[in-house]
Amino acid sequence: MPSPRRDSRGIVGAPELFAQVRFRRREPAPGLRPYLEHYWLIDWDLPEPYVSHLVPHPSVNLVFQRYGTGGGPRTGEDHHGAGSAEISGIGLELFTQKLEGRGRVCGVQFRPGGFRPFAPDRPVSAWTGRRLPADEVFSPPAPPSDVLDPVDEEVRVAALDAYLLALGPEPDPQAERAMSLVDLVRTDRTVRRVDELARVEGLSSRSLQRLFATYVGVGPKWVILRYRIHEALERAASDPEVDWAALAAELGYSDQAHLVRDFTATVGVPPTGFAPH
Repeated sequence: MPSPRRDSRGIVGAPELFAQVRFRRREPAPGLRPYLEHYWLIDWDLPEPYVSHLVPHPSVNLVFQRYGTGGGPRTGEDHHGAGSAEISGIGLELFTQKLEGRGRVCGVQFRPGGFRPFAPDRPVSAWTGRRLPADEVFSPPAPPSDVLDPVDEEVRVAALDAYLLALGPEPDPQAERAMSLVDLVRTDRTVRRVDELARVEGLSSRSLQRLFATYVGVGPKWVILRYRIHEALERAASDPEVDWAALAAELGYSDQAHLVRDFTATVGVPPTGFAPH
């Protein structure tokens, strides 16, 4: 399995975010690598509030979090509290989070298709667009303090490994198939249509839709579109003079207007109004 990726795809204003927080990715234990992209760890101690924005990946996340006063999705928590653990299904819209004071997040990003072996009783689409306590999905419940309290980062990573390995993910050929297909969409720009992807795998479009709903959580068309927007966002951040017409053609859009429309709907501003940091 490859080591954690080093790109910042999906993060809006990545350089500014990284200047505000300590952000790192860590590799899980070997037995978990078939199912997980990586762990992602964030710590902050901010004199002023900061608002982060993310265009979500087609991935489910398990998130252990402890926010400073007023900075988190739950009330009544501070840096010294127990924190919380939640399952964050695939986000369909731009994710915005206000960070302030001191806080810590230890996240688990599953590979698209890799979450179902840990929670096989329901299709992954059941969690899409939802954030809910982890103990409503996993048994035994996740102990947030075991992950969030240790000062030593290695201890935190070991706690994540131990908890996930104890859940006992079961190998599933269909999960492997879904993960392989999403990897193909992510890495091969020539795959631009659902029927093309179905043909590659020798499936009908309907069967491919069912596979993605059950194991990924969103349809193949959504995945293709999301990776296109990640690419466009990264290009816009690195090159203020990007040729949008040429990029639209490269990403398989029929014209620039379609790319502009999808970018605006996802990021919240049109490409011309996007100011990379």
